[in-house]
Amino acid sequence: MAWFTLYLLSLLWALAATSTYTQSSCSVSPAQKPLVNGIQVLMESTVTPSAFPNPSVLIAMNLAGAYDVEAQKLLTYKLMASDTADLTIGQLALTILALTSSCRDPADKIPILQRQMERWAPSSPNAEASSFYGPSLAILALCQKNPETTLPIAARFAKTLLSNSSPFNIDTGAVVTLALTCMYNKIPVGSEEGYRTLFGQVLKDTVENISMRIKDNGIIGDIYSTGLAMQALSVTPEQPNKEWNCKKTMDTILNEIKQGKFHNPMSIAQILPSLEGKTYLDVPHMSCSPDHEVQPTLPNRPSPVPPSASNITVIYTINNQLRGVELLFNVTINVSVKSGSVLLVVLEEAQRKNPMFKFETTMTSWGLVISSINNIAENVNHKTFWQFLSGTTPLNEGVADYIPFNHEHITANFTQY
Repeated sequence: MAWFTLYLLSLLWALAATSTYTQSSCSVSPAQKPLVNGIQVLMESTVTPSAFPNPSVLIAMNLAGAYDVEAQKLLTYKLMASDTADLTIGQLALTILALTSSCRDPADKIPILQRQMERWAPSSPNAEASSFYGPSLAILALCQKNPETTLPIAARFAKTLLSNSSPFNIDTGAVVTLALTCMYNKIPVGSEEGYRTLFGQVLKDTVENISMRIKDNGIIGDIYSTGLAMQALSVTPEQPNKEWNCKKTMDTILNEIKQGKFHNPMSIAQILPSLEGKTYLDVPHMSCSPDHEVQPTLPNRPSPVPPSASNITVIYTINNQLRGVELLFNVTINVSVKSGSVLLVVLEEAQRKNPMFKFETTMTSWGLVISSINNIAENVNHKTFWQFLSGTTPLNEGVADYIPFNHEHITANFTQY
């Protein structure tokens, strides 16, 4: 009898989680669907034999329903062949999620991820929030494969989160919510009730923090963190005190798409599932039966205007004032580039004019990032990196995406997090 009662309770908890999603969800209207199709097609077009194999892109393709089946197959095969030794915990977890979404068995990768998480510990008692991002993805990937063996790992992870007091990070908070919601909904029958209490407490604290970042226009943090945050708020069994207006968020995001703000494949991959009413919790339930390739309806766009031949001037400063670094500098140069050029072109022109502006890049899932300027390189151990600002405002796009305006003052500041 006791077992049957627990079984019924587990069903009720699962239904509660499902109803939470239904009540707070919202959808894209048929009239706006071409906008979503447009960014999906743009994202899928970046999948090429020479491109960085991004598992987030494959997850988004599968959750939304891929239009380019050949691109889907190519990305799946590239991820299947990836060497786990070269991957971080987060990258390995995303690869497992991506292969699962393509109905491929990542069985050989799961024990590796589980061993890594069994050994995982934060670098310090108050490690920065971003250091929990990869482990959260790992908990999510492991939960979807075997929640029973993941339970003690997730419990230790949740306790670590409760004791951490570093500043909140929306992307990390969103993935924490997805991971622990998975665990909360899949606690094995007969397990101690303390697990549900623990996960519920962390979920409550986390979604409260996310809700405090909801702006008046519905954006959560910034437009690029909103996609994951929407997933989190859609599925959490612990609702925040501040009500979330999903429709307002959706309307603002669709307007941002109209303005051309989503052109980086990673930014599209993070927003696309929410636009399609999906979350990473849907990954195990994907149907991979062969479908006929569907041609998407795309937005009607006006004929492109020939680019202006005029030049603009960008004021570009590189600044390093950190203590403990021998080479301190603050140097400014005026750079002339074609109107509409991305920031990377400004950096290249500055480097051509003055070797002090020499820079190096690293390819990431978000595209190129600047890893070194004037022989001063970012350092994970020292928590240093190159931050780009317009005036005093940090840029929320990368150097290969951001388009400066005339007489804008861009600063590359070597800073600590």
